[in-house]
This record gives sequence, C-alpha cells and structure tokens, in this order.
Amino acid sequence: MTVRKVKKDVYSVGVIDWDRRLFDQLIPLPDGTSYNSYFIKGTTKNALIDTVEPEFADELIKNLQDSNVTNIDYIISNHAEQDHSGSISHILDIYPTATVITSEKGKDMLMNLLEIDEDKFKVVGHQDKVSLGNKTLEFIDTPWVHWPETISTFLKEDNILFSCDFFGSHLATSDLFVDNESEVYRAAKRYYAEIMMPFRKIIKSNLVKVNNYDIDIIAPSHGPIYDEPDFILDAYEEWTSDEVKPEVVIPYVSMHGSTEEMINYFVEKLIEKNIKVKPFNMVKMDLGELAISLVDASTVVLGSPTVLTGPHPLAVYVTYLANALRPKTKYVSIIGSYGWAGNLIEDIVEILDNLDVELLDPVVSKGTANKEDYNEIDRLVEEIEKRLK
Repeated sequence: MTVRKVKKDVYSVGVIDWDRRLFDQLIPLPDGTSYNSYFIKGTTKNALIDTVEPEFADELIKNLQDSNVTNIDYIISNHAEQDHSGSISHILDIYPTATVITSEKGKDMLMNLLEIDEDKFKVVGHQDKVSLGNKTLEFIDTPWVHWPETISTFLKEDNILFSCDFFGSHLATSDLFVDNESEVYRAAKRYYAEIMMPFRKIIKSNLVKVNNYDIDIIAPSHGPIYDEPDFILDAYEEWTSDEVKPEVVIPYVSMHGSTEEMINYFVEKLIEKNIKVKPFNMVKMDLGELAISLVDASTVVLGSPTVLTGPHPLAVYVTYLANALRPKTKYVSIIGSYGWAGNLIEDIVEILDNLDVELLDPVVSKGTANKEDYNEIDRLVEEIEKRLK
C-alpha cells in the first residue's frame, strides 16, 4: 500500500488485506480488513506505532524504506495480538537499535509469543510519556479492548489517538479517512459486536479515560481513520450503554419443519404487533450479522428441535456464542419441539449463565404444533409486547 500522510510528519505505513475472509478461524470478514501501522517523525526521535500480520512484514518494511526511514527509535506495541505485533521481530532485524514500548502485560506476552529479548523493552504505565523532540507520546491504559494488556497512544501536539483495536473496523478500503459513514458504521458495529461486546462494562470505563483528551483524529489499527472522532465515540457510547431497543432476535434451526412452522407463526404475530423482528436461520446465517443484531436487541428467542435428549448442536453453538458475547439483552425465551422426551429448555438455560435476563415461559411442542401450542405462542407474543412497552 502507498504510504500516506495523516498529518505533518505522521504517516500511515500499514497494509490492506483485500482478500481475508475469516479471523481466528471464527469471525467472518465479508469486507476484508487492514493492518494499520503509523510512522511518526520527531526532531530527535522516530516512532512506529503497531505493525502488521507477519505475512505482510516485507510490505511494511518496503513502505518504511520507500519513505527513507533510516532510523526507528521506538516501536510502540499497543496490543500483543499478532495481526499488530507479529512483524516486530522483522522490524527489529532492520532497525536493531529500536526499543519496544508496551505495557507490563504486553511485554510478557510479546516475550512469549515472539521471543523478543527482555532488554529490548521499555514498559510504560497509564499517562507515562515519551518525547520525540517536538512531539510527545502519552500512553493510556485501555485494557480489555479486547485483551488485558492493551494500551492506546495519544500524540499530544497533533491530538491523535492511536487506539489499535479500540474503535476499529474490519474494512478493506482505499479511503485513508472515513468517507462513507454508513458503510463504516456497520463495519465498526460488526467489529464491536464480535470482538468488543463481551467487555462492554470495561469499555465504558475506557471511554471515560479517552474522553478526557482533546481528540481531533482517532487512528485505529483496522479500517479507516476517523477525522471526525465524535462519529465513532458517540456510537460506542450508545453500544456500551444499558439502553436496549424493542427488537426481537430469533436464531432458529429446524430439522423436519415443525420448529420452523412455529417460528414463522411467531414472526408474523410479532409483525402484527408492530414489533421489530430479526429471524436468523442458523444453517444459512452470517454469524457477524447475528452478533450485530444482539448489540441493541431487548429480546432473544431461540428456536430449536430436540436432538436425542438435548438442543440441536447448532442451537448449542449459537447459545454458547451469545453467552460469550454477553449482550445487554433483557428477555430470553425458547420455541421448540421434541419427539419423545428431552432437556431442551434446561440445557439452553444452563449455557446462558453469563446473561442477566428474564426467562419468558418457553413454548415446546411434541411433534407438529397443535392449536394449544399456537395459543401458547400467542401468549408469548403478548408477554413480549407487554415487556417492550
């Protein structure tokens, strides 16, 4: 990728990964991603903030060499995950006198992950500062966005917050700065939902920290740069708040059609009540789209048949992920069916131990739903309408 100027003596030197479609062998990346790295030229010292995936190390080094960077004094590692730290060893091979600046926990992780010698590190704490001559870097402790060691770096003279994964978006784009706000908003919300949402309460405290700074630009390590930072700061304030929207999310799976028939009836009745509803067929769904819907929704209703004596394996998988993501959902219920017996409800409820939710009485039919079962779905719709009002 071409080196581009962010502000005077501040350059974007990272790479765009147009073709990546899966992260951690789990998270879909429909729009690719980028690994942003930033070079800051000071009057006495130079700094590189974060690096790139190891497979792109040569491209990062070429960007630096094409920019006539002959010396790097500091490599700032905001986050030890290897899509940002993985090329540090390669940079040290080219710039062997550089010092790696990171948190205490970051140092331990980088020594283990990358086998960097201990004497190469400088450990910093919250609000510690490093001078580049005419520019000052101040470090902000922002843990659990989304690993425990994470810091952010604030360039004081230019009011730039280098936030690494914090405020990021998996979006491969040629835009250096945000141009299409709706596109970036959705990508950033997907990113928050899949990666940040489990740490919502800690992120709220990190927002308080960064809001104490006069920020003109937020430069994350994935996606475009925010030259109007209130756009993403306001979004995070909304996503991390305790407020939910009157929406019902329905992930479901059906083997022989009986569960699907009940779900379709349930959806129709919710729509008749003017309640916003989002059904997701687990066999066909994009996991990221489901995660996005969980950010704001007040209610989740899981649809599943019984396999042997428990929920369908796909329902177990989705329930486990929902529990891990820890959305601020208020109400949960279950619609399902069984052949002879089972523990459908008990097994699902047991998995959801992270969520502080009210369980609305489930509807489970034996085989194909009968009139009484549909009456029970009507009852569930009424209960949901009552709660949402």
